[in-house]
Amino acid sequence: MEITFRPIGYVQNDFDEPAPPDEIRRADSTIVINEEFVEGLTGLEAGQWLLVLYYFDRVQPPIQMMQHPHGDVESPKRGLFTLRTPKRPNPIGATVVKIREIENNILLVHGLDALNGTPVLDIKLEE
Repeated sequence: MEITFRPIGYVQNDFDEPAPPDEIRRADSTIVINEEFVEGLTGLEAGQWLLVLYYFDRVQPPIQMMQHPHGDVESPKRGLFTLRTPKRPNPIGATVVKIREIENNILLVHGLDALNGTPVLDIKLEE
């Protein structure tokens, strides 16, 4: 079975290289939605929370089932399904963010831990 995704947009921020996720989440990011999907933003407002699904486009195999949390070798290894690691069988990230502003096809959000240029697969209102 082949599964294919098409990005609905991409992330813009100051993080071109991996950094600690908490550091990335503290900064604001923008999500630029492709023009063909702008109508789908109707009803979203500043102050709402979104689930953002994105593709870890820079992760290289191999996937390790057991990993040190946050890469800290002093911490015991745990199974990858207990971690927020990008090194997963399916390199899909998910983060809940707060909408700060919306202007046309651009969402200014806070709390996103994706790198600059990361393809966004979907967004869903957290109710």
